[in-house]
Amino acid sequence: MKKKIVLSIVLILAMMFTACGKSEESSEDTFKVGMEANYAPFNWTQVDDSNGAVPIKGNAEYAGGYDVEIAKKIAEGLGKELEIVKIEWDGLVPALTSGKIDAIIGGMSPTAKRKETIDFSNNYYKSDLVMVVKKGGDYENASKLSDFSGAKITAQLNTFHYTVIDQISGVNKQTASDNFAAMRVALESGLIDGYVSERPEGVSATAANQNFAMVEFTDGFKTSDEDTAIAVGVAKDSEMTEQINKVISGISLEEQQNIMDTAIKNQPAAQ
Repeated sequence: MKKKIVLSIVLILAMMFTACGKSEESSEDTFKVGMEANYAPFNWTQVDDSNGAVPIKGNAEYAGGYDVEIAKKIAEGLGKELEIVKIEWDGLVPALTSGKIDAIIGGMSPTAKRKETIDFSNNYYKSDLVMVVKKGGDYENASKLSDFSGAKITAQLNTFHYTVIDQISGVNKQTASDNFAAMRVALESGLIDGYVSERPEGVSATAANQNFAMVEFTDGFKTSDEDTAIAVGVAKDSEMTEQINKVISGISLEEQQNIMDTAIKNQPAAQ
C-alpha cells in the first residue's frame, strides 16, 4: 500500500512538472498584446473572426483593426503566436509593467510622461487631431479653435487629447471620458458638443454614424510629434524593442495608410 501511495505521489509530481514546463514553453512562444479593443479604427471588438480578427483571450469575442494588423506582423517577425488581451485604457501600462502582457499596441502615443515608466518602439502611425461634432449642429462648419468658444468639449481620460482642450479660449471643458464609445453616446444625446480625437477615429465615427461630422482645422491644436505619433509600448529595457523596430521599419508609410484605410472600411457598424 505504501509503495502504491509513493508511486501515486511521484506520478502526480511528474504531471505537475510537465504541465509547468508546457506552460512556460507556451508563454515563451506567445506574444501577449494589450489593447482596449474599443478605439476604432485602431482596435475594436467583434463577434467573429471576419476580416482577419483575432480571438480575445478569456472570452468568445474577437479583436480587429489597424493595431491588430500591426500586431500580427510583429508577432510573425518575432516568431511567436499572437494573443490579444482586452484591457481598459488606464490598465494597459500597469499590465505591461507587471508582466501580464508583453506589449501595448493600442493607439498609444509615446509621451515623455509614459516614457518614465515604459519604453516605446519607433512610430507605426502618425495622425492629426480633429473634433467630432453633430452633423447639422452649431459646430459642423467650424474651422478654427476659436469657433468652439463656449462649446462643451471632452476627450478620453489620461490622453493628450484632453489636455489640448485648454488651448480653446472660453471652452466649456467637460469631465474626461473613459472611452470613445461613451463619448459617441454623449455626443448623440447632446450632453457634449464635441470631442477631440485623431483623424482615423474621426473618419471611423462619421462612417459609423451619419449624425456625426468631423471638423479638420485650418488653425488647429499645437502638438508635438510625440503626441500625434503612435508606437508600441514595451517594458523598460525590453529585448524585443530592437526586433519590433526591425518589423516596423519594413512597413512603408504607403502600406500603413493602406492598412488604415482597410481598417476603416472593415470596422463593425456599431463601432
